[in-house]
Amino acid sequence: MDTILGISREKTECALGQHPPPVSYCKVEQDNLLVHQPDEPENPKVLRVAIIGAPNAGKSTLSNRLLGRKVFPVSKKVHTTRYKARGVITEEDTQLVTIGIITPDDPYHFAYTLHNLEKSLIRDPWDSMKHADLVLVLVDVSERWTQNRLSPQVLQCLSQFPQIPSILVMNKVDLLKRKALLLDLVTELTEGVVNGKKLKVKSTSERDLKNKKGWPHFQEIFMLAAVNGEAVETLKKYLLMQAKPGRWEYHSRVLTSQSPQEICDNVIRGKLLEYLPQEVPYTVLQKTEMWEEGPSGELIILQNLLVQKETHVKMLIGVGGQLISRIAQEAGEDLMNIFLCDIRLKLCVKLTK
Repeated sequence: MDTILGISREKTECALGQHPPPVSYCKVEQDNLLVHQPDEPENPKVLRVAIIGAPNAGKSTLSNRLLGRKVFPVSKKVHTTRYKARGVITEEDTQLVTIGIITPDDPYHFAYTLHNLEKSLIRDPWDSMKHADLVLVLVDVSERWTQNRLSPQVLQCLSQFPQIPSILVMNKVDLLKRKALLLDLVTELTEGVVNGKKLKVKSTSERDLKNKKGWPHFQEIFMLAAVNGEAVETLKKYLLMQAKPGRWEYHSRVLTSQSPQEICDNVIRGKLLEYLPQEVPYTVLQKTEMWEEGPSGELIILQNLLVQKETHVKMLIGVGGQLISRIAQEAGEDLMNIFLCDIRLKLCVKLTK
């Protein structure tokens, strides 16, 4: 089932951030930018931020909000992000480099094998920490079973690199019905200590004291809702202020270390994860057959979606082709926002032989 969409630039003017640069859809141009000598000012500043947290805590959503463009895939399923990729934010004399890290959490550890994730993500999850200047720990406070504790893997990561400053970011506060619970969560996640000072809160119960699951060395705490951008700008300003004198890593026009093809694959896969049930999207193989500039300057993309079962073909196409059309429509709009050019996206669902 094919669907071809022509998408107007006017519909997807960037609503995130202050007009960040687009990503070039030309692989050669993007590659050149990545190896190009950074156009840094006379007194440059830089901050490398490692973003860690349990699966589905919102790391990609937050990264996208900070960057101002949706360059990382987002869905409600775990392990949407499969590639280690960097995001780059350049403002005046300062450059922030975000390092997204997938941290395996016990309830989802099986997914690393089941979902066939890249080996680079299964290896030592703290590898990128060695180059970080600051650690941003993201916690989903709307998740009832884990909202009041850091995962053992996150705690181990923090314990292994105690010399690196860390901040706590409590995400999805908009979904928390009892706002009064936030103070209790802060106490548990920080063990009642922030920036070396004890919080002025009531003592926790004896049972809680025996089962501490927090980190008492956070320098700051932020509460936000990354999905709608609430309070993200405050966090961004804080990160910019933490930058220290240092050489830039990237040219100011670089927004991500991903190639255009990786971005496209990730965007489409994110939609597959969002709309297909259970394990089906993890088995879909993507193969780009066409990537070229059209006569009017539009980007023409043809991608085959290869599935293993006839039932999966029908599932992905949907009734009357509605699902595949929706996936193409939304993926095209996201790519439009990233590349800032007109997109003609064609998706073909095929059964692997």
